[in-house]
Amino acid sequence: MALMPPLVTVMVKAAEAAAKSLARDFGECEQLQVSKKGPSNFVTAADKKAEKSIHYVLAKTRPDFGFLMEEGGVIEGKDPSRKFIVDPLDGTNNFLHGVPHWCITIAAEVEGEVTDGIIFDVVRNEMFWASKGLGAFIRNRKIRVSSRTNLEDSLVGTGTPAKGRGDHELFARDIKRILPAVSGMRRMGSAALDLAYVAAGRFDAYWEREIQPWDVAAGALIVREAGGIVTEVSGGKNVVYGGTILAANPPVYQDMLGFLK
Repeated sequence: MALMPPLVTVMVKAAEAAAKSLARDFGECEQLQVSKKGPSNFVTAADKKAEKSIHYVLAKTRPDFGFLMEEGGVIEGKDPSRKFIVDPLDGTNNFLHGVPHWCITIAAEVEGEVTDGIIFDVVRNEMFWASKGLGAFIRNRKIRVSSRTNLEDSLVGTGTPAKGRGDHELFARDIKRILPAVSGMRRMGSAALDLAYVAAGRFDAYWEREIQPWDVAAGALIVREAGGIVTEVSGGKNVVYGGTILAANPPVYQDMLGFLK
């Protein structure tokens, strides 16, 4: 049985507390009050409420930590070397349309390195987590990336550029190159869960060119601890803040990198 480190336990507690209200709101998603934040990017009352709940639990248990949050932005902590990176609702568009594929994701960054992370699929009650050097898990079950060696047998995930943002022509080029070379491609609508699926061996690879730190911080760690490779799509190492991501099992990674460069 996997014993969660204290920092992971704290993040799990915060996510599970926020999940209660999110689950209720998801059941009534058609009645949510929605404010428009930008093209194809909506923020809901549920999103804000969940973030406040997560911030409250984490700040109470780790008062020295700062925060980088999707809605609340940067909150400086007493210890500038430690912070939580929070997305209270990754997959907002799915949530609003009643599609049961969204999650809560939280990462802890210490001295510039993500050391712990969780991704909580509330609907399926799957808690993905990892701590540096300890491996990756769903609850108490250890997970590993897939063992597929051929891209032609691989199922890959991706994220599309939002309307009015990103390089749509470059994305179309990526699709044109990769789609004929793989077994299948999925656009699920939650970057964090896509990464969790790579870690669990459900996807063999995932890439996205327009990405935020709170979407990938926990997932990148979980994939690495599950034996995968995670870089920018260029092969660069600034995964959390670089704005792009490629995650894959080791045999598939090089082929994917070749298509995306």
